[in-house]
Amino acid sequence: MSSSSTPPSNNRSRVKLYTLNEERQWDDRGTGFVTCISPTSSNTNHSIIVKSEVDGSTLLESKIQLHTKYQKQQETLIVWSEGEKYDLALSFQEKAGCDDIWESICDVQAKDSSSFLATGNNLTTDSAIYESDDECIEPNENYLSSTINLPPVDLGHLRDICELFSPEKVRDATRRDFLARAIESDNYVRKLIDLFRICEDLDNLESLHQLYEIIRSIFYLNKSTLFEILFSDEFIMDVIGCLEYEPQLNLKTKRNHREFLNKKATFKEVIPIGNQELLVKIHQTYRIQYIQDAILPAPSLFEENLLSTMNSFLFFNKVEIVTLLYEDPKFLTQLFSTLKDDNLPDDKRKDLMLFLKEFCVFSQTLQQQNRDNFFQALATHGILNVIQVMLSLDDVTTKQAALDVFASIVECNPSTVREYMLQEAQSIQDDDELLLNLVISEIQSDPDPELSGALNLMNYLKLLIDPENMMAVSISEKTEFLTFFYIRSMSVLLAPLMANTSDLKLVRDDFHLAQLQNLILDFVTFCIEHHTYHMRNFLNKKDLLRRVLVLLKSKHQFLQLSALRFLRKIIGLKDEQYSLNIARNNLFAPIVDAFKANKRRYNLLNSALIELFEFIRHEDIRTLINYFVENFYSEFESITYVKTFRDLKVRYDAHRDKRERILSESSPTSSTSRFHDNLNTTHLLSIQRLRKDERDLDVDEENWFNDDADENKISSFNHGTAFGDTSDDEDSQPETTSAISTSEPPKTHHSTTDNDDEDEDDLPTSSRSYKQKPIINFHLQRSPTPSTSSNATLPADASSPSAEAASPYAMSPALSSIADQYNDDDDDEEEDEENNRGGGEGEEDDDDDENEDQEEEEEETNSDPYSLTNKRKLDNNDDDEHEQSKLFKKTNDES
Repeated sequence: MSSSSTPPSNNRSRVKLYTLNEERQWDDRGTGFVTCISPTSSNTNHSIIVKSEVDGSTLLESKIQLHTKYQKQQETLIVWSEGEKYDLALSFQEKAGCDDIWESICDVQAKDSSSFLATGNNLTTDSAIYESDDECIEPNENYLSSTINLPPVDLGHLRDICELFSPEKVRDATRRDFLARAIESDNYVRKLIDLFRICEDLDNLESLHQLYEIIRSIFYLNKSTLFEILFSDEFIMDVIGCLEYEPQLNLKTKRNHREFLNKKATFKEVIPIGNQELLVKIHQTYRIQYIQDAILPAPSLFEENLLSTMNSFLFFNKVEIVTLLYEDPKFLTQLFSTLKDDNLPDDKRKDLMLFLKEFCVFSQTLQQQNRDNFFQALATHGILNVIQVMLSLDDVTTKQAALDVFASIVECNPSTVREYMLQEAQSIQDDDELLLNLVISEIQSDPDPELSGALNLMNYLKLLIDPENMMAVSISEKTEFLTFFYIRSMSVLLAPLMANTSDLKLVRDDFHLAQLQNLILDFVTFCIEHHTYHMRNFLNKKDLLRRVLVLLKSKHQFLQLSALRFLRKIIGLKDEQYSLNIARNNLFAPIVDAFKANKRRYNLLNSALIELFEFIRHEDIRTLINYFVENFYSEFESITYVKTFRDLKVRYDAHRDKRERILSESSPTSSTSRFHDNLNTTHLLSIQRLRKDERDLDVDEENWFNDDADENKISSFNHGTAFGDTSDDEDSQPETTSAISTSEPPKTHHSTTDNDDEDEDDLPTSSRSYKQKPIINFHLQRSPTPSTSSNATLPADASSPSAEAASPYAMSPALSSIADQYNDDDDDEEEDEENNRGGGEGEEDDDDDENEDQEEEEEETNSDPYSLTNKRKLDNNDDDEHEQSKLFKKTNDES
């Protein structure tokens, strides 16, 4: 072969090079330009060279061998194999470049790039096939029939026909095109169906098995024109009959698909359909779906795309059915008027709901805009009211169909469902009759041991309350729906869990109830994450966390892990109010009991518990660190296989040492600080321990400053609650700020570490039983000798009731207590002056001491044992300092 007879192609075309890996996936090896190079000597071959477009390096250098099987697929792809396990592919950017390289390959191998095979006998040989898609696309039936001579359809040539459709012969897309056109032009399907009828009459089992293989192979040609022939009313039942005779089955064990379709699968026309075209389309779609689901075997890894055209055929059939029904102005009106008839028989109502269920399933094939319009039309006709009525019936099938329709509507258009629920909430007073509560009731009564139906419905409830699905609505509408849900439905959802944990004990611990409680816990965990303020109020009101932790006593470990996951989600928010609630209510006690009951088992529960404490240590949640170390560390001191608990103790000691250092550095050093000497330093630190920022006011001060209606009203703080009531969503909640402005902004309530000098003491911050006072920095300059002008501004008797009543401004409890201390200092100074002038000492100090003793007794009475113990420790320190202060004052007086 001379170079003149096979001129090389010098056209450089942009391509992507792919190689097939061991997982049968194509790997991209780079992009470059391909060239077919002529041999430079007699002992060399033509080569395909691919140069990288980035750096010009050689990505591929492949010699064109005479016996290598090259395949041109589609219009821009050339595929071949080099060796047994090395497959290559060139994907061209332009069709012209692919044609040039393909022609060069065919010239080297002495093949005609535009020809197929001349005779039908050659189709059964093992020779390579080279063809061009350009020639295949030409609709010249005479040319195709002359190039592919299909064997005659008779009993003697059935084996030849089977070999014609063998998998290795129809793997190439171009060959499938040729065969499909040949079958369509020769009316080949009709001839095969006629032969099938003859073989079935003769009980020729071997021929029937061969016809099964032929019809099945025609399906895998994946051509829409052939599907239109196979699925026509004339041939579809005979095609199904051919697919009954699998080679692995005999006459006794074969599947009677035609008998099932003709006798058992009856068509019920619940609403009369006058459109005959629509009826034909419905029958055809059902049979095609049956062939796909029940007859054809599941496609293998290499056949999964061979039925893509059949899937498309089925898809567009469903679209056409839904469109014809939806556009019929009388159909939906008649359907819903029949459903709303009170005298409708139960069987008829069940059939209508099943039809409506299939109607909604088919609607999933519509485009988004058309699907929204479809469900909006259903809502206009009262579909949700119909579902509400169906769920109140006793028929299980009817209720299940209604739930499926409800799920379809929620999935497509949840805002329509929310709007309906808000409207019915205004007119229905009984919570049991609400649509949402009826759905929750079906979740709780799911008879399936695995609660598969309840799991699906729970996911749709999440879609309803998910804030991400409420982006299109206003904040007020969003808050209104969440308020409705938490007031009227959340308690209904939690009823099984609350009833099973009454008296903080597990009443029942069977598998079915454990599964239901697991679903409920998963749902409320979702609420903890997405509904910060609503869920916080509900959790505090119902004491939900304590009830959930009772489930740690269950024998089902998956339920224990769900309860622990709920607590972990709460702690993961790093919300100080949640931490205070945990410490105040001693909610780590069930966790510690579960850890001790698990002993040293190395299981998932053990790992989850350790991870919980490790998260607290890593995030330095000081409230929980103090609470845990002071109450439970002694029980974990012996655990050394992890460093978590030891590190918690180290972190706790570091915080305590820092507080002691700050205390020592803040001690008075000069006589000019006498104004601050009488302030109880230990008491101030205990107040500072309860506040993340000393510049923030407590709740009493905040209420006092904000109360414009009644200035003389002094608000009281309820120490038994964890946090105040909030009714809005987290997006609409204002941050609590200090009423007294400072030079620095207040810290956020979610911070877990402090970079300033303030720190908490070893007491847990949850202990607020003793009286709180705001930390206010007064910068006053006082002269060594009090002046009359400064004394004139002070009240004559700040502690007398008459003075308070006469004052135009009421003082908050915390500020008044601090003011009393300041007045005591002024009284002491006046007494010193009177002593110097020869006057007698007054008894005001004794009265003040008696008042302070009474206040302390009241505080001890109202305090919990945990706070009382620590308060007494602080009082002992106060007494020591007070004695030292008296001694120091007496010495100064004598001097």
